[in-house]
Amino acid sequence: MSAEKLSLEDFEPGRRFPLGPKLVLAEEIIEFASEFDPQPMHIDEAAGRASILGGLAASGWHTSAMLMRMMADSYIVNALCEGAPGIDLMEWRKPVLAGDMLQGQSLVLEARPMRSRPGMGIVKFRHELENQRGELVCVSENSVMIRMRPGSELSA
Repeated sequence: MSAEKLSLEDFEPGRRFPLGPKLVLAEEIIEFASEFDPQPMHIDEAAGRASILGGLAASGWHTSAMLMRMMADSYIVNALCEGAPGIDLMEWRKPVLAGDMLQGQSLVLEARPMRSRPGMGIVKFRHELENQRGELVCVSENSVMIRMRPGSELSA
């Protein structure tokens, strides 16, 4: 990709950005959970196997953090991104277990200039992550504020 950062004009509805792949390691599941979500199924393999999750499972919050990292690696750090006003949807559909390989995509649902902030727009995304078996493990939707190209003629 060129040195020029992606701007609002580059996020046309229907555009897809690949996410991952990301191998989920037992050590990182335990490390994340020990600090942020120390439930037994996230910090102990035997407890995970005995739970309804079926194994040492990443916290949903850890899954969300991995999704964010994949988004950053795919397009966020290469865009004129100014942050996000929030999350509209976050669903953890299946457990993410140690040894899973996650990958997916971010789909641009809509992109529009902001009336309240000239030179900036809102891009709404739908993100989907699957494991190595093609099972949907996480679905999320959120909007991101992204600057327009300097001198852009787009209007709100």
